[in-house]
This record gives sequence, structure tokens and C-alpha cells, in this order.
Amino acid sequence: MSAAPIHLAGERLMLDPEGGLFWPARRLLAVADLHLEKGSAAAARGALLPPWDTRATLDRLAGLLRRWRPETVVALGDSFHDARGAGRLQPADRARLAAMGRAARFVWVLGNHDPAPPEGLPGEATEALVLGALTFRHIATGAGGGDISGHFHPKASVPTAGTVVSRPCFVFDGARLMLPAIGAYTGGLDVRDPAIAALFPRGGRVFLLGRERLFSFPLAARAAGRRVQAAQAGLPPHM
Repeated sequence: MSAAPIHLAGERLMLDPEGGLFWPARRLLAVADLHLEKGSAAAARGALLPPWDTRATLDRLAGLLRRWRPETVVALGDSFHDARGAGRLQPADRARLAAMGRAARFVWVLGNHDPAPPEGLPGEATEALVLGALTFRHIATGAGGGDISGHFHPKASVPTAGTVVSRPCFVFDGARLMLPAIGAYTGGLDVRDPAIAALFPRGGRVFLLGRERLFSFPLAARAAGRRVQAAQAGLPPHM
């Protein structure tokens, strides 16, 4: 699996095809929008979904931990789908997440879905984490540089081989980076939506998640109103 390097605020960062960000100099892994226990939250409202989303999301997180072996893990908010989500964890899932928290320092950035830290799990909670020139937060502010955030669940759609491929993606403009959601039941917001486009008014690049690598496309400046187009030929129809 091939990660893509970028430079933000003078720091070299690696974008992983599974949706995580690794900062080699700090041995830090950042992930966004796990939305653990979204399935059980839906069930409580009468919408019955297969209750395996937490397990699938933890599988994905475990893969990132094995690949990068971070000393610190920063979860960029909405790690749980609601304030009571941690209390609904199945015992095996709770034990697994706790073991991850013992293997690496966990920092829980608070989000709009989880405004309080998860009870009974290792780690520390904060509104934002500032490390050098980089700021890890849940929702991008649009001001300054060095912002790393989640919240919007960015995705992009591109035409290829007679069809359209729609996948989660990173969004980067040289000054700020937005991470995709990695939760199993998370949807996505198109990068051309005004909520995302307003944060990248001068355009930038989209890094579409693939099976083994990322596919990079230009993100048109907001004023131009152009559709995201493929910068690279030969994008496979199935990723």
C-alpha cells in the first residue's frame, strides 16, 4: 500500500489510502470521524442496521496502527456517534479500543457528535491540539494555515471507464488539510459543496482513496466553478 507525501507548514506528512494521516517526525497518526456505535444509535431510533459498524471501523483503525506503529493517535472528533456511544460498546470492542489506547497515547479531539470525552477509555480530550505549526481540530476555521481537520466527510466523484467513481478523499490546498471519515457507516459530502468549497476558495488537490494507493486530482478554484477533473489517466473503474 502506497502513501502519498505532502508538505504542510514545513512538515512532511503521509496520506494513507485507508484515510489516515501519518506525521513521521512526531510518530503521530491522525484519523477523523470514526462515528463508533452509529449502528446502535440508529437501532435506538427504530432504524435497524447490521450492528457491525464499530467492529469494521476498529478493523480499519487497527490496520493503520499496524502499518505506522504510531506513538500518538489523534482522533479528530466525532469518534463516537453520540455522547453515550462509548457506553454502548460491546465488551470485546471496548477491550480492543482500550488495548489500542495502552499501546499508543490517544488524544480525543472533541466533535459536535461527541462533545465530552469517552468514559472509561484511555487517552486525553481536548478542543484542539496544537503541535508546532500544525493545529488538529474537528472543524476547519478557514483562518490561518497548518489546519488539519475532519467533520465534513469529503468525497469526490470522477468519470472513468464509462462510469462514475465516488470515493472518500483528502482535500489539500497547501495551507490546510481535510481528512475523510473512516467510520463504516459514515456518508460523504461532495468536495464541490459550498460548505467545503468555501474553505478552499483557491482550489487545491483531492486525494481519492483507492485500494492500494491514492489518486490525485485538481480541485478547481471556487470562482471558476469547474468540475473536479482527473489529472491522471488510467484510473481503474474499481478501487
